[in-house]
Amino acid sequence: MAAAAAPFLLAALAVASSAVWASASAVALEDPAGLLRRATEPAFLNWMVGVRRLIHENPELRFEEFGTSELVRRELDAMGIPYRHPVAVTGVVATIGTGEPPFVALRADMDALLMQESVEWEHKSKVPGKMHGCGHDANVAMLLGCAKILQEHRDELKGTVVLVFQPAEEGGGGAQKMIEAGAVENVDAIFGVHVANAFPIGVLESRPGPIMAGGGVFEAVISGKGGHAALPHHTVDPILAASNVIVNLQQLVSREADPLDSQVVTVGKFQGGGAFNVIPDSVTIGGTFRAFSKESINQLKQRIEEVIVSQASVQRCNATVEFLNMDPFFPPTSNSPELHDFFVRVASEMVGSKNVRDMQPLMGAEDFAFYAEVIPFTYYYFVGMYNETRGPQAPHHSPYFTVNEEALPYGAAAQAALAARYLFEHEQPAASPDKAKAHDEL
Repeated sequence: MAAAAAPFLLAALAVASSAVWASASAVALEDPAGLLRRATEPAFLNWMVGVRRLIHENPELRFEEFGTSELVRRELDAMGIPYRHPVAVTGVVATIGTGEPPFVALRADMDALLMQESVEWEHKSKVPGKMHGCGHDANVAMLLGCAKILQEHRDELKGTVVLVFQPAEEGGGGAQKMIEAGAVENVDAIFGVHVANAFPIGVLESRPGPIMAGGGVFEAVISGKGGHAALPHHTVDPILAASNVIVNLQQLVSREADPLDSQVVTVGKFQGGGAFNVIPDSVTIGGTFRAFSKESINQLKQRIEEVIVSQASVQRCNATVEFLNMDPFFPPTSNSPELHDFFVRVASEMVGSKNVRDMQPLMGAEDFAFYAEVIPFTYYYFVGMYNETRGPQAPHHSPYFTVNEEALPYGAAAQAALAARYLFEHEQPAASPDKAKAHDEL
């Protein structure tokens, strides 16, 4: 992977060298609307778009983001921002500001998806079977844009901003690995942002409390006895057993879950057999389960295994169940109520109160949730990118997914404004001369 990243880096250097601007516009750091104007300046926006397109053309899966990581580091070098690397294999952790408390972190995920892009355009993925089908390319570009804004105002920051470029959000638990590597030590609060095509450009959405579900992924192998399809009585049919398993799994939500406790169990994988007249020896199924509490997640995990093993046994088959890449399981993502009020206030100054909206919780999972286990205050929000003039837009994780690049300035400016304002409002008073003297004497 590292060797294959060389053309990627050459392109990244070209982008960086073409983005040599004159001095920053006269924008006050405490003015969120002014920061947005800075991020929408043509040279600034074109640079972010170029970065995003380079990443999109060269998608890399979880813990393989070597080229993306090099691009991030080249851009940080060009801005004069110090960083640590490698962190959790491909992660990058940069800092801007005083180097002293308080510390506030901003996070962007970097990995792509294992899927073939179906959109034909100039910057389509160059890697067969891999695609940025969720928008992490945009998330990285926005955090780099935020870094540019903050670096222009580094002498005005009242503490330290930690920029977390994280690998492996898509099922790899990259956030947990970054935590274990010390990426967010001493951090008091962290903000995460994601592009979203469900609401309009210029709109920021979030909510206090639970915003995204937690959950896990399972895979089961159901084994029987294969044979001729015309002689089923000589076989033990794993396809029939798997079909009964899937039907019964759906009843975990419809008949065992409290209707007011949102849960999902979905089987998205069914593999078995290769000929129309042969009953196979085994079938593999796989899926995901989601809920908004750890108790419900653990209950689903237990019952999924029980149902698969028991229903397979009813059909005279054996079953083994494995819960993949989920140690620990993704917890639900929940926003600090205190930070929600703060977010609404700062975001309203940037885009106006009518463009800051509460949203319904999503059943999708986010490993950003892990940060809440070690950081006192966490907050996750979305930047709208829907434009009705572009026609219908495909959902995230679709081979037809596209990013409206007009959204990039909103994410960059919002992250910069939130971090700067947080530091300003939580500035630690300087030690008095008497206390400093006493400390020296000790």
